[in-house]
Amino acid sequence: MLSLLSIRMIPKLKLGVVGLGRAFSMMLPTFTADPRVEIVAGADPRPEARSKFKIDFGAQVFDSVEKLCAEPAVQVVYIATPHQFHASNTCVALSSGKHVLVEKPMALTLEECRAMIAAARDAGVQLVVGHSHSFDAPILQARKIIASGVLGRVRMISALNYTDFLYRPRRPEELDTQRGGGVLFNQAVHQVDVVRALTGSRVKSVRAFAGAWDPARPTEGAYSCQLNFEDGTFATLVYSGYAHFDSDEFTGWIGESGAKKHPSAYGTARKLLHGDELTIKSQRTYGGADFKEAAKAEAHQHFGLVIASCERGDIRPLPSGVLVYGDTEVRTEPLPPPKVPRGEVIDELYDAIVNGKPPLHDGEWAMATMEVCLAMLRSSREGREVAL
Repeated sequence: MLSLLSIRMIPKLKLGVVGLGRAFSMMLPTFTADPRVEIVAGADPRPEARSKFKIDFGAQVFDSVEKLCAEPAVQVVYIATPHQFHASNTCVALSSGKHVLVEKPMALTLEECRAMIAAARDAGVQLVVGHSHSFDAPILQARKIIASGVLGRVRMISALNYTDFLYRPRRPEELDTQRGGGVLFNQAVHQVDVVRALTGSRVKSVRAFAGAWDPARPTEGAYSCQLNFEDGTFATLVYSGYAHFDSDEFTGWIGESGAKKHPSAYGTARKLLHGDELTIKSQRTYGGADFKEAAKAEAHQHFGLVIASCERGDIRPLPSGVLVYGDTEVRTEPLPPPKVPRGEVIDELYDAIVNGKPPLHDGEWAMATMEVCLAMLRSSREGREVAL
């Protein structure tokens, strides 16, 4: 436990937030609970969001990323704008000499990813991409078990997640694949990051199938994919966002964010999706009349069912820890509930900026993940395996 004196002595990351929407609201409990972070500025085009932000944090507010990045008090910029703006917003921040934490997906094209990496290198600052669920403590613990070699090499990974993703209130671009909408840009990033973190190898080839089954939501809502890795490992990824089966049933009804959920709430997403969708989304996001803070996490975050099969056992990350299935017994490596939700993101960001430790989720890492996600889309459309 840190004493009050030691907390005061910890250098704080002076954070400026660009984009006060859903992604920011999901990271908000992290920023407010972690003593290593101080929110000093925010930027958003919506006056109601700026007004609430100023009241909540006593911080400066701006209506553009350029104005926020010109503020000397800002040391780190968190980019949480819509996907199509990630690259341009990040490059503005980096060229202003600010460290950057940018939400996934890193960008929409590999050319944009390369430009962001180059901007960070030229400015001599850190670029970290997240949150993805490969930051989650149970995944990091499973990665350590694999790296220890006690179970031999990892050979196969299965990842499966069924959610209501496609039926949450959306802006038009969130239902347009060309503008970064759909599950391949939004959700595949999580699964690809998780299996890449567990294997420690590069993806060699991709064969994917994707479905877009609802004309009212004209983007990919589901996929099934096989990844082949350079070291011989293979992984199967399955995802559906069509709001029917809920794979949180496999995690004791602990939701993706680590909060308890109730099976009786089945169908809630579709029931709430009525009237003008933009108005519904605006009212429910930060600054809106119906905004609610994220439910308190009781366990670690997760992204559905993940099983890593090694030569001498299987590993299953859970919201409460890691299950290890050996030859003759099953053992549990428990993890205490998180004191700071998504605190692993700040761990990595802080270590990179303050301690000079290279981050795992840097620009090169995120670009490799986007290469896989783009290959999944291409494989599905062209009906063939895509080599990377």
